[in-house]
Amino acid sequence: MTDPVPESVWLVCHTRPRCEKKFAALMAAEHFEHYLALITSVRRYRNQTKRFTKPLFPGYVFARVPVALKPRIFQQDLLARAIPVAHEGEFLRQLEDVKAIVASGLELSVMPLLTKGRRVKVVGGPLHGLEGLVDDPSNPQGVMITVDVLQQGLLVRMPAEHLLVLP
Repeated sequence: MTDPVPESVWLVCHTRPRCEKKFAALMAAEHFEHYLALITSVRRYRNQTKRFTKPLFPGYVFARVPVALKPRIFQQDLLARAIPVAHEGEFLRQLEDVKAIVASGLELSVMPLLTKGRRVKVVGGPLHGLEGLVDDPSNPQGVMITVDVLQQGLLVRMPAEHLLVLP
């Protein structure tokens, strides 16, 4: 016996650049359940301060879409791809956690998930462009990475925000 086809599925919707709010508006117009995590950002210019909202996860909106109506999410060319959620229960728990954190008003930032042995590239600071392996992601003073030099390793303290996780 096969499993019945679900009426609707959760998707991780990868939008085109800077289209998250437009895509969320499309989901609202279509009456599809969705979530776009927004945070307040402050920019200081010479003589003024501007406050605006920006996506917590740039390029991503989470949406629950009826299977029969899935083609409608592509109607305005705002979406690059839609990725089905594999483990819906776990996803929904994590989504509720994200909602609670955003609603708390506490200052937050997104950091790459760093695990021991993960390959990374330095994207900021004086070592920009170097690649290495994460050595100790739990170090509170920064992340230690290993850089191969003459078949030896150099451990360098590197702030996590300067690292890009490689596939």
